[in-house]
Amino acid sequence: MALPGAIERSLLASIHADRHPAWLAIDADGHLIDVGGATAHYGLIALTPGAPAEEQADFLIGLLPPPESPFVMPTFELAGGRAADIRIDVDGDTTWVLLVDVTEARDAARRMQQKAYDMTLLEEKEARLNRELAIANAALQRAQALLQAELDEAAAYVRSILPAPMTHPFRADWRFIPCTSLGGDTFGYHWIDQERCAIYLIDVCGHGVGPSLLSVGVVNTLRSGALPGTDLRAPGEVLSALNDLYQMESHNDLYFTIWYGVYDVATRSLAYGSAGHPPALLFDGPPGTPPTPLKGQGGAIGMRLRAKWPEQTVRVAPGSRLFVLSDGTFEVRRTDGSTMELDDLVALLREPCNEADELESLVERLRAVSDAAGFEDDFSIIRFAFP
Repeated sequence: MALPGAIERSLLASIHADRHPAWLAIDADGHLIDVGGATAHYGLIALTPGAPAEEQADFLIGLLPPPESPFVMPTFELAGGRAADIRIDVDGDTTWVLLVDVTEARDAARRMQQKAYDMTLLEEKEARLNRELAIANAALQRAQALLQAELDEAAAYVRSILPAPMTHPFRADWRFIPCTSLGGDTFGYHWIDQERCAIYLIDVCGHGVGPSLLSVGVVNTLRSGALPGTDLRAPGEVLSALNDLYQMESHNDLYFTIWYGVYDVATRSLAYGSAGHPPALLFDGPPGTPPTPLKGQGGAIGMRLRAKWPEQTVRVAPGSRLFVLSDGTFEVRRTDGSTMELDDLVALLREPCNEADELESLVERLRAVSDAAGFEDDFSIIRFAFP
């Protein structure tokens, strides 16, 4: 069926408007016979019939005569940036050259090619970055593993210098849970002589390698008695000597709190002093009786030169329990957002318990009320039971 006239006319009008068809008729000798259509659209102006066609339309050079008929050259680049599909038909002695504009299609294809090229470059760049990222991640994991191994080794050393539990002449046990692999808490107890035992707990500000190193250094100082001219049986003298030795400007601006006591087995007396540290708790009455807080006076160690700390003495009755602790044992954030205080810890310690697992039970109860998987600060507590 032939197209209806109106449709055919509309289609031809659309082709003429959008594709700018043009034609050239050339005789057997290569001379231009006639032209028609939008020749000016392709820069073909002042065409002269009777003159050689190739001299007036140089794109024809090499195309005439065509190798076959019809012969099609798709997307042929013309002067002025235009592109056209060229069709050459031979009809007897006349060669017809038809041009149809495909500039828009060519430009769209170029854009698509450029986009594909850009995508290829992007994919190659992404693949290269992924390879580099994988290499960097592997190196980072190796470095982290090495660092963690070193931190674990340092943490193991810190735990190794903590004292072993003791059963005679009194019982001593402890729990130590650092909030990170290295904390700022350390503690200890050791015999100064046959009758007197030193008891101490240090809490350096902050967490990590620096505070841990300082904390270990202080404990080693106390254990070795490396405080010349200081009576280690006198807590006030010990705190003053530590303050002179560990001024914060000489130790990376770190300071620490400490509770230091000396228990005399023969007299059952406990001399103690505290430098900015929470009080130790002495339970010396019937079960459920509130403890005696062994508070000290004076600020933390390392903050002020030539500072002095007073010491006090208390008698330890048979059956007494003494808890020396850091603030991490009671500053626990509850699930409701509030933070426990020392009185809350005291209330837990006043509850009846089995002496053998008192500390473990305390840790479990604190974990139960905490809103975090672990403690936010170093958890350090020493329990002494005096027969």
